[in-house]
Amino acid sequence: MKNKIDMKTNNFFRLKSAGTLLLALFFSAWLFPSCEEEQVSDPYFSIEGNPTGLTVPKAGITHSFTVRSNRPWQLIAQSEGDWVKIFPSEGDDDGIFKIIVSENASFDARTMDYAIIVGGEEQPVLFRVDQQPNVPYITVPATVTIPSAGGDVTINVTSNVSWTYSISGASWLTQKSVTATQIVLTSAQNTSIDPRSATMTLTTTGYAVSVNVTLTQSPGTVVLEENFNWLNYGNVVFYTTTGETIISSWTQAEKDKGWTSSINTTSGSGNTPLCYARVGFVKLGKTGYGGDLISPKLTKLTGTQNLTVTFKAIPYMTAAGTKDDNILKVSVVGPGTVSQSQFTIGNWPVYPTSGADTYCIALWNDPAATRTFTVTGATSDTQIKFLGYDYYLVGVGAGKNRIFLDDIKVEIVP
Repeated sequence: MKNKIDMKTNNFFRLKSAGTLLLALFFSAWLFPSCEEEQVSDPYFSIEGNPTGLTVPKAGITHSFTVRSNRPWQLIAQSEGDWVKIFPSEGDDDGIFKIIVSENASFDARTMDYAIIVGGEEQPVLFRVDQQPNVPYITVPATVTIPSAGGDVTINVTSNVSWTYSISGASWLTQKSVTATQIVLTSAQNTSIDPRSATMTLTTTGYAVSVNVTLTQSPGTVVLEENFNWLNYGNVVFYTTTGETIISSWTQAEKDKGWTSSINTTSGSGNTPLCYARVGFVKLGKTGYGGDLISPKLTKLTGTQNLTVTFKAIPYMTAAGTKDDNILKVSVVGPGTVSQSQFTIGNWPVYPTSGADTYCIALWNDPAATRTFTVTGATSDTQIKFLGYDYYLVGVGAGKNRIFLDDIKVEIVP
């Protein structure tokens, strides 16, 4: 009987030990699978949207692409050239790379192919970057108005080709100097009561490029005419303020032209005149504070005269479309009464996505930019004054009222 009990007990412990071993083996297999049983995911690589390349305009571009991958990847240029860069050009898995293409100054299209390496293996399809060629151009103002008194006349030229010029029907114009970006002529005085004009033509050899500039001189009844072509600061694009120069920092020769601006003494203004030079025009005011522009005295007047004042104005708007207030006040310093003391400058720019410089230059020739008023009872002590709304603009409307001015002409009413 005792032996039977011992045998049963012994078998029990044997079974218990076997069960423990099986359970341990089960958990061991679950927690620590063998290398042979590991499941490796299939390799993949794609650029989001599945593009096979990028076509770039002549102006250049920076463009981002998203990569989806579970393997290391590389993009390797297949030829030399620093006009296009990829950053970063490699990665370990998902990521973003940028293609940075500079402006194409040449007249030839250009291409760069990139091999795609995934997990050490080159893919069968290349990634191609194509850039459009530049085109030859010469950009000049369509018209240039010359004061009746004559003097130096500057025609600004923007071009990516060499050029020559000629003038027809203008013995009253002589060349003073020529550079790659400017033609400076000297005009004789116009003593006639009639205006006179000439045509300047700029051409280039090897390309079918030709542009004209109409040069018009005012009649002798004009007592003041200013196109500010002697100013060359900053940028022609209205919203690009870099480089514009306050009137107090103009050269002495520029100050000697006789144009002045009142010192804005309101709190926070900086106690400075707030008139700024650009490329052939001026800007009145800054954020929070208005600025003015005052003409020289009309010393050519004899006795008391009635005058017509013509000027061009454009309101300030940012590249994103945010508008300033757009009030321009006019008045006289000294004798005379103006027919209209305030203008709303509503000819807002519509900036293009490219070519803003050409667009802004052309906007001065839009008829909507030109405005006129009269002055009665003017004398040789009279000065014409333009003011961007008011001197203190903090908390007033948009809080800023910047106005661009150009082509101011004062003429005796016949």
